Amino acid sequence: MLDRPPEAAAPPPADAASSSSLATVLCVDDEPNILSSLKRVLRGHGLCVITAGGGAQALSMLEKMPVDLVISDMRMPGMDGAQLLEQVNERWPQIVRILLTGHADMDSTVAAINRGRIFRYLPKPWDEAELISTVRQGLQLQHLERERARLEKLAQAQNAQLQAVNIELEARVAARTAELKDANVRLQRNYLKSIKVFSNLLELRDGTLAGHGRRVAETARDIARKMGLPEEEQRQVFIAGLLHDIGLIGMADKVLGKPVARYTEDELTLYREHCVQGEQSLMALDDMHPMMPIIRSHHERWDGTGFPDRRSGTDIPLGARILAVADAYDDLQNGMVAGTPTSALEARTLMRLARGKQFDPEVLDVFLHITEPERPKVETRLMLGCDALEPDMVLASDLISARGVLMLTAGHRLTPALIRRIREFEQREGGKLELHIRPRGAA
Repeated sequence: MLDRPPEAAAPPPADAASSSSLATVLCVDDEPNILSSLKRVLRGHGLCVITAGGGAQALSMLEKMPVDLVISDMRMPGMDGAQLLEQVNERWPQIVRILLTGHADMDSTVAAINRGRIFRYLPKPWDEAELISTVRQGLQLQHLERERARLEKLAQAQNAQLQAVNIELEARVAARTAELKDANVRLQRNYLKSIKVFSNLLELRDGTLAGHGRRVAETARDIARKMGLPEEEQRQVFIAGLLHDIGLIGMADKVLGKPVARYTEDELTLYREHCVQGEQSLMALDDMHPMMPIIRSHHERWDGTGFPDRRSGTDIPLGARILAVADAYDDLQNGMVAGTPTSALEARTLMRLARGKQFDPEVLDVFLHITEPERPKVETRLMLGCDALEPDMVLASDLISARGVLMLTAGHRLTPALIRRIREFEQREGGKLELHIRPRGAA
């Protein structure tokens, strides 16, 4: 039967547990006087007490209202206490279960404890203090379990939120990293283009020097790459190649256009200072510091008879030893050494004779290997006039004007505005410009 609690329940004693002050206890017994006794004791300790006269009625009540603790007698007609508490464990495992049993029912009590996972059993007749203590402990344990479950659920929710935040943060970092990488690539590309244009200014003074810095830089970079130098060192050698003759900018035009073999003693002295002057001219630029030793020493010789410091062997920076080979190769072919231009094959032959004297043997061997003549290859670039240019075409080689001015570097992608400027330049200057264009889809 259901016994409603009084409207104004007596206040709990001072020692009542806070976790049991609002707890609901269901007492199940087929004897009304037992239920009355349980109700009297438990209500006196601030508990809400409901009662049922049997197992079936108790299950029906549990389906309709929340209950924190069930106290059931063992011996009842129909469904006994062991069967009831076993079903309670299966359907409402969070409810604390206590069994009242007599001394004669110990075997059944042990079986009930195992099947129903009973919190505690109490003998009949019970001790009131022990009953209250057992109920309080059961409710406290239940409170701790509920708190643990709440905290676990909260932690799971917070972990899920944190994981979502981390995923979003990683995506943002990845996107920002990609943006910075693209920006850095563009900056490096523009940086090299600026250096190419700057190095070309010196070459404008004499037609024989047109493209010298670029060719030396590309050859030096090929040697460095073949020797397995790190990418950053390859870049340093390339930039040093572009700027290696910057110290010559102060020389008179009549001297600059003569082969070195025809210099007077005074002119030769002035020429030998260009390595130091080139180094000094770059001193204010922090980014150029790694290239300064290469530029200063690119005219040193392996045997120690070079200039400006007469360094020898591996005491010469490796980048300078590489640059010395690349510079000599181009100078021989454009006639700046002896006045008479040589072919690539003749230049290679002359340089081989200077192995171990002027040039580092290892560097020279690598150079000779990568410049070994090959069978002619099928042309993989298109030569087009200005009228045939289209947006998104890519230059296969540098565009140099008839006066030797570097206008665009290889790899530059054409835009409608750029094509318009090229055509306007062609009309102003007269003559026809022809551009080497990469085929569509070519790397």
